Amino acid sequence: VSLYVKVFTNSPFLVCMDLGLSQEEIIDPNYLWIGPDGKKIEVFPISVLRQIYVNLTETGKLMVMGFKESMSGAYTCTLSHKIIETDTQDETEVSEAYKFMVYAYREPDYTYKISVRFTTKECKLVANKQFFEELKRILDNILSDLACHVIEPSYKCHSVKIPKQNLLHELFITFQVNPFAPGWDEVCNHLPYDCEDETNKRVQEARDRIEEFFNKQIYALKHDFQTLPTIHYVDHSFEVTRIDSCRPGFGKNDITHNDCASCCVVCDPGTYSPNNEVTCRTCVRTQIKQYGAKSC
Repeated sequence: VSLYVKVFTNSPFLVCMDLGLSQEEIIDPNYLWIGPDGKKIEVFPISVLRQIYVNLTETGKLMVMGFKESMSGAYTCTLSHKIIETDTQDETEVSEAYKFMVYAYREPDYTYKISVRFTTKECKLVANKQFFEELKRILDNILSDLACHVIEPSYKCHSVKIPKQNLLHELFITFQVNPFAPGWDEVCNHLPYDCEDETNKRVQEARDRIEEFFNKQIYALKHDFQTLPTIHYVDHSFEVTRIDSCRPGFGKNDITHNDCASCCVVCDPGTYSPNNEVTCRTCVRTQIKQYGAKSC
């Protein structure tokens, strides 16, 4: 069984039993849990074992608390119990083994790639560049309180032939909304938990604000102008694509981890991720034994 636990949260209870046994009477059950390090997990209500916090119940249910990438791996349990023949009272001890592969995961960090178009008088118009610079300034102002910013802004001018209309000139503008503007780490440091959820919440708010800004352009063109400005927004040209990135030590693999395909799952032993890409690389120089390696 493969399970995925979000970093810094508690795992669900791992049950040392299958569905069939859960419906039966079990005599003298004994539960032996072995952690990813190959060592026995002792029976205490809450114990600290080699930096692993666990809650292990008397009925053999195991919860791993405050999950970190280093806690990933195989958790195995052996359930031993007796079968007593009612007529002879003969006792036979039997064992059942269960294995859980438990992986730490994070939500991806979101960046949004946005494209919009503006009609202009001609491609060689000097005002095109001035307009583009002013648009960047406005967008950054919209996001300033969110510790998000616009990155990789660019534009190109193209001639466009639309059916039943004359040739038009349009500015094709693209940019990305990124949640890691200067000061974002200070926001993170003041949170009592891992900041990826807050980071994604802020960048989604930024994306919504920018969409609202361009929607207002449509309203203004219809209601506030009798004559259209030389450069004006093209209705329905707003397009947005989400780009995911993973923190170092994590990556995506929809084949190996198809039950958590959209997650950034901890890199397996033998692989590593040194940056914010979405793929764990294979290390061929040295043998990496731990989960979540950030270097080879």
